[in-house]
Amino acid sequence: MRKDIAIEFENVGKQYRLGRIGTGTLAHDLNRWIKTTILGKEDPYLMVGEVNDRAVKGNSDYIWALKDISFKIEQGDVVGVIGSNGAGKSTLLKLLSHITTPSVGRIGVNGRIASLLEVGTGFHPEMTARENIFMNGSIMGMTRHEITSKLDEIVEFAGVERYLDTPVKRFSSGMTVRLGFAVAAFLEPEILVVDEVLAVGDAEFQKKALGKMQDISRGDGRTVLFVSHNMASIKNLCKSGILLKNGMIDYIGTAEDCVDRYIGSTDTETSSNVVFGPKDHMPWVAREMEFLEMRILNDPNAIATDEDLDFVLRVRRNAPIAKSCCYSVFFLDTEERAIVQYVTEMMDVPADRDEYEVRLHVKDHHLTKGAYIVKIEMGVKDFAMGITNYDQIDHAMAIEVKHITSAEKKEYSFWQRSWGGYVSHYHNGITAEIC
Repeated sequence: MRKDIAIEFENVGKQYRLGRIGTGTLAHDLNRWIKTTILGKEDPYLMVGEVNDRAVKGNSDYIWALKDISFKIEQGDVVGVIGSNGAGKSTLLKLLSHITTPSVGRIGVNGRIASLLEVGTGFHPEMTARENIFMNGSIMGMTRHEITSKLDEIVEFAGVERYLDTPVKRFSSGMTVRLGFAVAAFLEPEILVVDEVLAVGDAEFQKKALGKMQDISRGDGRTVLFVSHNMASIKNLCKSGILLKNGMIDYIGTAEDCVDRYIGSTDTETSSNVVFGPKDHMPWVAREMEFLEMRILNDPNAIATDEDLDFVLRVRRNAPIAKSCCYSVFFLDTEERAIVQYVTEMMDVPADRDEYEVRLHVKDHHLTKGAYIVKIEMGVKDFAMGITNYDQIDHAMAIEVKHITSAEKKEYSFWQRSWGGYVSHYHNGITAEIC
């Protein structure tokens, strides 16, 4: 492995067995051990398995979370890793961070790695913030003197000076992320790995964190791997990108080309039916009610400017809550800016069942030609009593408006960045019914 290469993946794959731990039976485990340990042959269970497509039921108990992953990242490069939910982004970072091992292939790394993959990664909840900082530095091979010299910068950046000698278990998720990022960034690793966890922080902290990652890469020449669904951040921060799809590499190129391919691809999250997993939901919502599935009854790849839109949301009630709620649909552009929002009236929640479907009909979506991200929310929007979100999914699905109809006679064809903010339609332009 060349010295100017920070990270190298060679034909890396990670296979999991669904539903159970191990191969499934003692006979299978014994067969695997004899083949690999005694006879020195290839694991027979790595020869089977299906592509990791979460929207398809499949016929095999084995899936490849990652398969045939090969790439090289040079020292000092800032790489964005993007893809739909379940594409394998977090698995790739866990392999790189030695949290799990690859089933096949080889991973080469030059330098120390600091990872921020989940809220509280590497922290002991019973230890104070100060103790966790020193523990993490020691794990990275730093001396006590080196850690002490960075302590003030870490505390100032994280904004936790008042809580420095408080156990981390009493921190909010936002405070924990602040501290985790500060530790990872200021203890000077050669490679910084950051997952979507920054989304838990507030807007001010996200801005600081992105600025710090720019300083790390441009000023210090260190390597950064950044996973995010915020396409604007990927474009602004990263020089190159890796697009994953169903556990395999779909495209490697500049960050801008990767984002354009991801958003513009006709089959990137534009399935007419999307089933949501645990990571799709925003971490700060309590999920007294939660979205299970979303369907669009239109063709998501070929919507016209004057076409009404019909969505079906499958919902589950997890706790006894208020007897009514409303449902919101947002349309965002490729840089995560909201263009238009529709909010239904408050509706009764069915009392006779915990799972039900809501059909939403949008009369005029106000979108011009281009690709859009659909965001959904449900909760109580009472500006006198307060706003409560039961569930929120920021990247529910994508749609593409392709056809400008003659009846519309619109002279523009793409949404312009300079057009700015979005329009909210409360109760207007959208109707809903419980199915």
